[in-house]
Amino acid sequence: MHMLLVEDDDRMAQALATALARRGHTVRRVVRAAEALRHVREAEFVLLDLGLPDLDGLDLLRKLRTVCAVPLIVVTARSEERDVLQGLRAGADDYVVKPFRMAELIARIDTVRRRTAAAPEPAGGQRQVRTGDVTIDPAARTVTVGGAEVRLTRREFDVLALLAAQPGDVRSREEILDRIWGDAFLASSRSLDVHVAGIRAKTGRAALVRTIRGYGYQLGALEGR
Repeated sequence: MHMLLVEDDDRMAQALATALARRGHTVRRVVRAAEALRHVREAEFVLLDLGLPDLDGLDLLRKLRTVCAVPLIVVTARSEERDVLQGLRAGADDYVVKPFRMAELIARIDTVRRRTAAAPEPAGGQRQVRTGDVTIDPAARTVTVGGAEVRLTRREFDVLALLAAQPGDVRSREEILDRIWGDAFLASSRSLDVHVAGIRAKTGRAALVRTIRGYGYQLGALEGR
């Protein structure tokens, strides 16, 4: 892949570039947010540090997500739970805290690459699903609430589309993580919870995703509005 590395630390950038090159990837390293925005459309994968000299990395992540959906992993020293949640909510596919083992980062890159290679096809065809005033269109990858489109991240939509594929079925956490993240044992990750919270907040319909305590999630049966 052609990787975009957004990293202002020279030693870290050199180590990452060397490890990625050994895996057969080409790397463009940039230091500033403005450079990242200029080159992101050329990239097939992005590694993003949050401590940049010209713009906070979370703000850059939000800007990047308005112009592209390229797979992206945040690689940063920020380890507070608030930062992790903000990164995932802003559209990161994964979040790795420095210091880290290079082998672990490479494995995470491979996992994100596999799961973003093709969005999972919802079972039961590409039909639209309505619940209350919410319409989910898997083919067009759109969600409307009261006729107005709501913008979800790629992962948020994938989770919602999976639940909508069989509206009456309850999906276990393990199944969702396996189908969407490619890893049924990602139990230590808050990614699924964060994305469910994002769906609820962005649609303004807290009951759209129903929690089945101790098991998983189900598409909520909303009343018409």
